[in-house]
Amino acid sequence: MTKSLSPRAGVLALLAIAVVFGSNHVAARIAFDDGTSVATAVAVRSSVTALTLFAWLRVLGISLALPRPTLLRAVAIGTLVALQSYCLYSAVARIPVALALIAFNTFPMLLALLSWSFAGERPARRALVAMPVALVGLALALDVTGRAGDVAGRWSEIGAGVGFALGAALSFALVLLLTARWLKDMDGRLRSFLTMAVTAVVVLAGAAVADAFSVPRSAQGWLGLALLTAFYGSAITALFVVLPRLSAAGDAVALNFEPIALLFLAWAILGQAVTPLQMFGALIVIGAITVPALRR
Repeated sequence: MTKSLSPRAGVLALLAIAVVFGSNHVAARIAFDDGTSVATAVAVRSSVTALTLFAWLRVLGISLALPRPTLLRAVAIGTLVALQSYCLYSAVARIPVALALIAFNTFPMLLALLSWSFAGERPARRALVAMPVALVGLALALDVTGRAGDVAGRWSEIGAGVGFALGAALSFALVLLLTARWLKDMDGRLRSFLTMAVTAVVVLAGAAVADAFSVPRSAQGWLGLALLTAFYGSAITALFVVLPRLSAAGDAVALNFEPIALLFLAWAILGQAVTPLQMFGALIVIGAITVPALRR
């Protein structure tokens, strides 16, 4: 039987994982700024992570055999993960990384709405109240009106990036919804391997057809590509180890610390500063998502 972590140790571990996940996106922006394409980054990250998970599964002796219907469902979910990964990295490549993650972190709201639409699972009242609050915070974080009140000009700067981030959020919400319905009884490590493997195959095939591969121009870009792969692989592996040992499921909301960590990482490493009002908006978004989860 897996020994549970103490509440303090569990939360501290998840906060550390959130910082490593955030570091992955900072490294990705360094790689993108040096000429790496989004397709290359997703393909390398997913391929290395899938191979690492495959080796881990073999060491643990976990069978890879699955019924055909289950395998087809896993492939469908993996395709959505490929779309989510591509959209999120596309957002990171276009707008400040912290803002991309804050927009992406609206996925719990989208998941609640999808569950309501397709399964009739009405969100709790506190969740319904939190949704418009989070949207107000998102508007402040993104500074949608711009410093001079030029909404059109501001959206010409951030519109594509925000669109990709929200597309990633919708894709991920669908992943969570379908996983809970189709693959909830599958070993989490096997499920993660399948989604990473499918993501790698889908992106490799799509990028080959579209001739979308582009490698870094300098050592700095190669370092960014290597680090984004190492950070993501380390974080996802650590998450598999920590989640089963949490003493309370609600502890997982500590992962919402990632966008906040990114605000500081992006400022320190990339020089991407935000205004105090944007910081306030970011805190509203994370709070609106976290508080209902904690109470639940």
